[in-house]
Amino acid sequence: MDITDIGPKPQVFNLEEATLGNDLYRQVAWTGKYLQVTLMSIPVGEDIGLEVHPETDQFLRLDGGRGRVQMGPAEDHLDFEQEVEDGFAIMVPAGMWHNVTNIGDEPMRLYAVYAPVHHAQGKVHATQADSEADEDSGKDEPPSWTVQPGSGRPDGHA
Repeated sequence: MDITDIGPKPQVFNLEEATLGNDLYRQVAWTGKYLQVTLMSIPVGEDIGLEVHPETDQFLRLDGGRGRVQMGPAEDHLDFEQEVEDGFAIMVPAGMWHNVTNIGDEPMRLYAVYAPVHHAQGKVHATQADSEADEDSGKDEPPSWTVQPGSGRPDGHA
């Protein structure tokens, strides 16, 4: 299934089918003024990357595979851990360090909803390294027409 981020216009697609069919590390599927939907595929033994979003709540749902969720108040204090599988939802409060590791024997397929918007509209990253390079270079910033929080505290990556 080919998904094109058309921005803040009405959009309808089969989210489960798109998530299960996605082979990319991350693909932005839809960007609105206040929230964003991305599709992710995490290879066996890899993870989404330990990170924190100081002013962004995040919702993740697994549609395939198995994972281990870790969260905590600091990158060296991840005091919450739980295994998840197809159908599980993960709610990450703003300011919470988090990571999800693929512990299964197939790619872990999930989608993420960010509020507010977190990535550039339509951004596609084949690998986690591509994603990190774009974030480091400033090529993965939310569009100017989205509503962003005011403090300007940057995201953190371990």
